[in-house]
Amino acid sequence: MFSFTVAAVVFGVVFLAELPDKTALAGLMLGTRYRASYVFAGVAAAFLVHVALAIAAGSVLTLLPHRLVQAVVGTLFLAGAAVLLFRKDGAEEEVKKPADQSFWKVSGAGFMMILVAEFGDLTQIMTANLAARYEDPLSVGVGAVLALWTVAGLGILGGRTLMKYVPLRLITKVAACAMLLLGGLSMYEAVAG
Repeated sequence: MFSFTVAAVVFGVVFLAELPDKTALAGLMLGTRYRASYVFAGVAAAFLVHVALAIAAGSVLTLLPHRLVQAVVGTLFLAGAAVLLFRKDGAEEEVKKPADQSFWKVSGAGFMMILVAEFGDLTQIMTANLAARYEDPLSVGVGAVLALWTVAGLGILGGRTLMKYVPLRLITKVAACAMLLLGGLSMYEAVAG
């Protein structure tokens, strides 16, 4: 059964964690060079693949004892919060321009960039954790995909404007706090049973 509450929680957590990520900046760079709809098509397809992989991994975690899963999920959320709080701000990655600007070349470049850059990324691991935590793959998948697509759309269409009004550090701190809260709740459930 689809849960709007689970999808909304997942959307919020994944959105905040992905917003300061390198892929939003890479999407912004591609979006300034190419037709936005072509870039978005490739990026959206790659995120769909990543969420499907994360949901599958999270579903496997649900086969383990509940307390163990909660402890692992809590630990991973806390580690993810630490990564967000203590990582160094990196330089923007250089994106190579395809020779032509056909749909397949541009969307293919966006797809490959996200497929490689996001594999094993924090938000993919977080999505697997959320799938294990809520045991609701459809709701988690929809929330995660919509969050990733929203961030991609913002990055492609208006990332520079957003960053003028909302400091990247604030976004990162809010995402880290949300992950700390979810990690703490998971650890509590692991201990309390």
